[in-house]
Amino acid sequence: MSLPGRPQPLSLVFLLGMGMASERISCPSRCSCQYLEVNCTGQQLLEFPADIPLDTRQLILGANNISYLPAVELSFLADLVYLDCSKNLLGDDLDFTFIGVAKLVYLDLSFNNLTRVTFSTFSHLLSLVVLKISDNPNLVTIEKDAFTNNTWLRHLDVSRTGLTFLDISTIRDLPNLRFLGLSDNRWHCNCSFLDFITWMTESNVHFPDADNITCYTPEGLRALKMPAVEAQLHFSCLTRLYNQDYVFLCLVGFCIFLAGTTTAWLAGICAVTYDAHASKGGEEEEEEENTA
Repeated sequence: MSLPGRPQPLSLVFLLGMGMASERISCPSRCSCQYLEVNCTGQQLLEFPADIPLDTRQLILGANNISYLPAVELSFLADLVYLDCSKNLLGDDLDFTFIGVAKLVYLDLSFNNLTRVTFSTFSHLLSLVVLKISDNPNLVTIEKDAFTNNTWLRHLDVSRTGLTFLDISTIRDLPNLRFLGLSDNRWHCNCSFLDFITWMTESNVHFPDADNITCYTPEGLRALKMPAVEAQLHFSCLTRLYNQDYVFLCLVGFCIFLAGTTTAWLAGICAVTYDAHASKGGEEEEEEENTA
């Protein structure tokens, strides 16, 4: 016979289970949640959602109107490995935003308003394997040390951005890179870009949509595919002289002319001086002979 007011073992288990369930189903408003995953896709969110469970591993915020990612709130999600922020309004400065999510492996920032990527943007993501920053039409600058710490990076997509140039050192030193999206950018295929194009022909990296990796400028190379343009650039860069080259050659020629003229003038002065001394010496000898 059970004591009154004392819950039975089964009832106690049931109550504990209900408590754990209620804790598990706590979820940000307008988002759906399941085990270690929060999905807020297409909910017209204007801000980073509040009350995200701290053990979340996968966070999907795609197709919203979020313009800012708070570094402090993100840092609470220390176990986050997958973050999809595609199709939002993220803009100018993401430096130090991801400082607290060092375990992040997958990051999608495509279809946003990014303008630049610096060393401080992704430098804390030491485990990053996939980075998508394609379809950011205002992205015009990726600093050459931007991915220095992302040595595990395997998949990088910068297609359909505002990039015209990418320094070879930015990606050459990524030992695990296997996939690089470069299509539909306005690449400026000048001599400064030759090293990058040469690297494309020699690397083992896969370039998807290769038919759309083309030169935009100069006019004579527009729409030509890379790296097929490499031979033309080699020829033009090795034989073409730029304005500064002509200035340098003119300065060298002028210096040679000035040096030659000065040397001839000094030689002439020496010769005249020698003749004058020789003539004077001869006259003195003649005067001595006449006197004798």
